[in-house]
Amino acid sequence: MRVTLSDEARRYIGLFDEETDVSPKDCLVESDRIVFLIPAGEMADAIGPDGHTVKQIERKLDREIELIADADTPEAFVESTLAPAAVRGVTISEQGDRVAYVEVVEDDRGIAIGSDGRRIETARELAERHHDIDDIQLT
Repeated sequence: MRVTLSDEARRYIGLFDEETDVSPKDCLVESDRIVFLIPAGEMADAIGPDGHTVKQIERKLDREIELIADADTPEAFVESTLAPAAVRGVTISEQGDRVAYVEVVEDDRGIAIGSDGRRIETARELAERHHDIDDIQLT
C-alpha cells in the first residue's frame, strides 16, 4: 500500500530520522502532537535511553510525540496501534467493509479509546492507510 505524505509530514520524518537514525514509515501531524509509525524492531532506537531522544524531539518541536510500532500482519498492526491497552485478540471481517474487531480487556477499554477518542481514531486512520481496514470496533 502506498501512503501519501504531506510536505510537513515529510519534514518531520526527516527531522526524526536525523535525530534518531530511524526512518518512520508514516507520520500523522495534528495541532498538538505528531504520531510516527516506527519500523518493526526499531522502537528502542527511536525512543532512546530512558526516553531521552523522544523528549528531546518533543522539546524541539514543542509538541507531544507518539510512537507506534509497525507490524507484519494487519491483526498485529491493529493491536500495536492500541497499545498499551491489553488486547486479547483481533479478528478482521472481510464481509462488505473490512472491519477489525478487537477484544480488549475490560479494564483497558478506556486506554484503547484514549482521551477524547484520540487513540482509537489514530488507530483507525493508520489501519486504513496501511492495511485497507475501514473501521476498528472494540468488543
